[in-house]
Amino acid sequence: MDKIIIMGGEKLCGDVLVSGAKNAALPIMVASLLTPGWNTFHNIPDLVDIRTVKKLLGNLGVRVEGNSTVRINADTIIQSEASYDLVKTMRASILVLGPLVARTGVARVSLPGGCAIGARPVNLHIRALQDMGAEVELRDGYVEARAKKLKGTTIYFDISTVTGTENIMMAACLAEGTTVLKNAAREPEIVNLAEVLNGMGARISGAGTDVIRIDGVDRMNPVEATVMADRIEAGTFMLAAGITGGDVRILGCNPSHLDALIAKLRDAGMEITPVDGGVRASGRKKIKSIDIKTLPYPGFPTDLQAQIMAMMTIGSGLAVITETVFENRFMHVSELMRMGADIVIQGNNAMVRGVAKLRGAPVMATDLRASASLILAGLAAEGRTVLSRVYHIDRGYQKIENKLSALGANIKRISE
Repeated sequence: MDKIIIMGGEKLCGDVLVSGAKNAALPIMVASLLTPGWNTFHNIPDLVDIRTVKKLLGNLGVRVEGNSTVRINADTIIQSEASYDLVKTMRASILVLGPLVARTGVARVSLPGGCAIGARPVNLHIRALQDMGAEVELRDGYVEARAKKLKGTTIYFDISTVTGTENIMMAACLAEGTTVLKNAAREPEIVNLAEVLNGMGARISGAGTDVIRIDGVDRMNPVEATVMADRIEAGTFMLAAGITGGDVRILGCNPSHLDALIAKLRDAGMEITPVDGGVRASGRKKIKSIDIKTLPYPGFPTDLQAQIMAMMTIGSGLAVITETVFENRFMHVSELMRMGADIVIQGNNAMVRGVAKLRGAPVMATDLRASASLILAGLAAEGRTVLSRVYHIDRGYQKIENKLSALGANIKRISE
């Protein structure tokens, strides 16, 4: 099993190119189920989750070719079952449910797995499909859905759900009539998906707001499209510059997707300036402790909570970090404390009192974003940090150790 070894204390400087967004690429690749013909998608990141969705599509009879540019042909769907063996590793696998029912009239999808960061129930997906006329049952750990033809309707999501919004938006493309999604998620990845679906011939308006309207069409056509840059990877590199006192240009990203993070980093004393094709992050001042509250987009991303907590461990005072999106997303705290961090958990609040210096230590990743936070802590720590269970980070960051090394970090991956 691979490990990542970091000798801390190096200031990161230079340019880094952000990869395509996993959370946009996955639903966009799944959207190919809605249409026959060859779809072509550019800027696909090389990640474990991407390989998983390729296998999942392949098991359905879909032809998948390529890596950074991926071509997908769903002329023939030989089965409509997504098995537990694949779905257990990636919660986003539930995204095939809506498109399969819309295209083939039937779907059998295992209840999903993925990072253990709290309940992300699929009941919102199920209820929405039932509202659209599908018969849905939970049987032997699988969601089984059938519908001769989905019917457009108005759907209200009790909570903002990204995968729920994406799943039902895709299903509604081939439904009869108009579907209106209220309290829809607003993330940029949903906008990217809607752009791709409209390129296929869908009629979607309102993506990026909390009300999305989808007028169903009889048939969709293949498309050529580009996946947006990964805003979470971009934010992670901004924080890497801050925690090491470095100066990094993060290129290929859209800074407007990270307004909430950028505002907080400036409050913490970092200099964040736009540059052609990206943003420059400079952390040459002492980090000020700031309070953070995670919220659905456009609020502060829960996917950057662990990383900014790592930076707050060496802040100048007390930071209160409040997690409102997932109830079990503080599992990185005990590992940061092994490195000398001073953190106290009270409910969904983490009180982080800055220390003069973190110390390198053996630590273990518990989920994708926790692994990124431990790498950031290792970059700033005194001495040697050894991170195990790095398969988590391979789910969402493309060769992060190579990118950090190119910026001057003393970091390497070893295989045991």
